[in-house]
Amino acid sequence: MIALTEHAATHVARQIAQQQGVGILFGARSGGCTGFSYTIEVAKTPPATPDWIDFESHGIRIWVNDADMPVVDGTTIDWQRQGLNERMVFINGRETARCGCGESFAV
Repeated sequence: MIALTEHAATHVARQIAQQQGVGILFGARSGGCTGFSYTIEVAKTPPATPDWIDFESHGIRIWVNDADMPVVDGTTIDWQRQGLNERMVFINGRETARCGCGESFAV
């Protein structure tokens, strides 16, 4: 299960509308000093292959590739503002470590 907070859904909905998308692709890739980095992008069309799992949260369609599910399953995506900075925050109970800069994680 992948979920968006209400704040994240509002932000993501604006991005999808601006880019004329239909939802988001969410996952993880190898990289960073701790092992994995999150990936998120607007999907212009639904994935064409059957190896994608389809979720819906606050009216936003979210697709995750089967291969990424062991790493990202259970993640909640939030949009937070701290002072003048705004950013996506990923709350993943599977994380066992996160690098000092917060850009990569381990499971």
